[in-house]
Amino acid sequence: MLTEEIQQIRKESDKDFSSVDNAKKLEELRIKYLSRNGLLANLFDNLKNVSKEEKPSLGKELNEFRNSLTEKYNSLKSNLDNASDQLKDQIDLTLPGIKRIIGSKHIIIQTLDEIKSIFNGMGFSVFEGPELESDYNNFEALNFPPDHPARDMQDTFFISKDFLLRTHTSPVQIRTMNKYKPPVRAIMPGLAYRNEAINARSYCVFHQVEGLYVDTDVTFAELKGTLVSFARQFYMNDLKYRFRPSFFPFTEPSAEMDITCFICKGKGCKICKKTGWLEILGCGMVDPNVFNNVDYDSEKYTGYAFGMGIERIALLKYGIDDIRRFFENDLRFLKQF
Repeated sequence: MLTEEIQQIRKESDKDFSSVDNAKKLEELRIKYLSRNGLLANLFDNLKNVSKEEKPSLGKELNEFRNSLTEKYNSLKSNLDNASDQLKDQIDLTLPGIKRIIGSKHIIIQTLDEIKSIFNGMGFSVFEGPELESDYNNFEALNFPPDHPARDMQDTFFISKDFLLRTHTSPVQIRTMNKYKPPVRAIMPGLAYRNEAINARSYCVFHQVEGLYVDTDVTFAELKGTLVSFARQFYMNDLKYRFRPSFFPFTEPSAEMDITCFICKGKGCKICKKTGWLEILGCGMVDPNVFNNVDYDSEKYTGYAFGMGIERIALLKYGIDDIRRFFENDLRFLKQF
């Protein structure tokens, strides 16, 4: 019967409203009892099923019940709101503020910015080029003929027969020389890609900085002086260095530059493979064939070029033992820099 149903819901509501201690629970009770689809709405719908004689008294009882519940709800809501306002007013000014977490530049970008700053101070401009490059700019114009064995030095991601993901930033040198006449003094930073196995020492994507200086009477001695000046500014003033003969298709003569291992101070450790030396870059005088490919007079102009991997430079400077750490986005590692 409806009378019994009203009494049952009244007891249930008394129990529920007596245990309210937060706004979320109070809102749940409002929905349960006082909403359009709540228990009281269902009781009012059931009035149509009682006799005409009982309907006035039951309707009055239901109205009183609804008013009572509404009053309880409003009273509890007011008390909870007042308590919340009081808590807001209770601010302990002696507590330390909440530290705002501010992002920072990635260690590779920090290293690259430092390198660019040093070369800018020596009069080098900065040029950039596309990462999707033509085979001609990436290889042929740099003195890599189609069947030259030196192409095997770089495992390439080919997009098509004539286009690829550049394997170094040297193609920007070709683009720069095609656009500007000598003198040219610039560095070319950017990403490069090689199809290499990923391990602690190599990765399939990496950052490079190439450098180029072309003018009349440019000498290897100027190249050495520039690179030694860079190394001493980037690492330390008292480092020892050496240049070893090497081979690159686009420079002749070619060399690699080593510096004293600053981890072991030249005594030998696992970072320098017990040699006491660390290779930091490759360099050389620009091959005349490269000048001919960009319509520079190789009888009039000479120049030098160099290139270095940013990840390797950062590995050496900070004593990091695994290149993969740069790409893992581990905040525990990145926050150290």
